[in-house]
Amino acid sequence: MMLALVVLPLAVMAQMKIATVDVQAVFDAMPESLRASEQLAKASQQYKAEYEMLQTEFNGKYAAYQGLAGDTPAAIRDRRVREIQESNNEIEEFLARSQASLAAMKQELEAPIYAKINAAIKEVGDAGGYTYIIDVSRTPVVYTGAGAIDLTSQVKRALGID
Repeated sequence: MMLALVVLPLAVMAQMKIATVDVQAVFDAMPESLRASEQLAKASQQYKAEYEMLQTEFNGKYAAYQGLAGDTPAAIRDRRVREIQESNNEIEEFLARSQASLAAMKQELEAPIYAKINAAIKEVGDAGGYTYIIDVSRTPVVYTGAGAIDLTSQVKRALGID
């Protein structure tokens, strides 16, 4: 009975097949990821141009305020200060919205790519009878022995990329 308790876990461990895949390398090799990066870069440039326009407006208002003569009435000075503050708030809000928008766009563009990669990993894993496939681009692997199986190239082939 005691022998069975020792041998059974060893038999189960002998049946497990574990492999690795570098999902980031697969992602980087996919044409869809290049298109997604281009779309993100284009949107980022548009946001940058808009930011620069807002910054130019702010700088103009600030320069106009600094150029006021010393005898300018307080009501005019106060209005100009409020304009500068509003312009600064607008810039801060724009930056926050643009960063959130870019993050959402990145997620939206990358989600179907990762879904496609995960489907290919499942296909390769099922075909090879693997118990576990570890993503080495996200999970640090402490040790990889000489017999380690890297499925990255097989996943790329399953996706039709080299």
